Amino acid sequence: MARKTYGLIEAGGTKFVLGIAHGPDAVLETIRIPTTAPDETIGAVCEWFGARGPLDAIGLASFGPVELDRASPKWGHILNTPKPGWSGADLAGPLARAFCCPVSVDTDVNAAALAESRWGAGQGQRCVVYLTVGTGIGGGAVIEGQTLRGLSHPEMGHIRTPRHEADKAFAGICPFHGDCLEGMASGPAVIARYGHSLSQLPAGHPGQGIIAWYLAQAAVTVQAMLEPGRLIFGGGVMETPGLVERVREEAARLGGGYFRGQPADVIVRPGLGERSGLLGALALAGG
Repeated sequence: MARKTYGLIEAGGTKFVLGIAHGPDAVLETIRIPTTAPDETIGAVCEWFGARGPLDAIGLASFGPVELDRASPKWGHILNTPKPGWSGADLAGPLARAFCCPVSVDTDVNAAALAESRWGAGQGQRCVVYLTVGTGIGGGAVIEGQTLRGLSHPEMGHIRTPRHEADKAFAGICPFHGDCLEGMASGPAVIARYGHSLSQLPAGHPGQGIIAWYLAQAAVTVQAMLEPGRLIFGGGVMETPGLVERVREEAARLGGGYFRGQPADVIVRPGLGERSGLLGALALAGG
């Protein structure tokens, strides 16, 4: 029997990562294209896949917010986003029409959590949460093998957070909430305060401790709500040397020993590295 061929899309605010795969051990080809205007970007996606033969299914792991309710006429559309020009953009429809195959959609972080639970750092855990800290902050969860959805998908980057004592003058950059987690600890929030990314700040700069403190607040909040077996921190900001270790230490202090999961064991880096999102798209497609 011929192996199925899957089209993989990790749709981000700055780039789309595309792939062709037969399975997690057989990703045949990948490419990155810049995220420009919706019509231009989606057109480039369809052109790339169209040159690679028929597809059995497509998995779309998208930045949010995105409509996941298949009963909605807006299924597969980007909803109200600060990304200029993308509010209301239809991602899934053009793909389904162009390739006449099933298209499965979820958020990029839900998809990454799904991939990590199957093939990465979350294997064997009943509950896995993936938090990405980069241009924005997002979170996804997998419970008993299923991604978590309610009326919509989780928006963990927009939880409210206490203010660090040394950070009360910064208003936050979230256009919706100001000083939510994303508004205080995302990559652009770091640059807005300090003029540099977190990894560019000199050793001992107070900003490193402040950002670790906010992320640890998020960690203990997630533990209180879901008590995951693994809380996986990904994204560009988390590549800062020593940041994951500082988050673990601060989360242990903030948690006070209350939770069953200890931060030293629960808070980890992605086991799949940069492939979490793309392999999440594969998991959505059925690979």
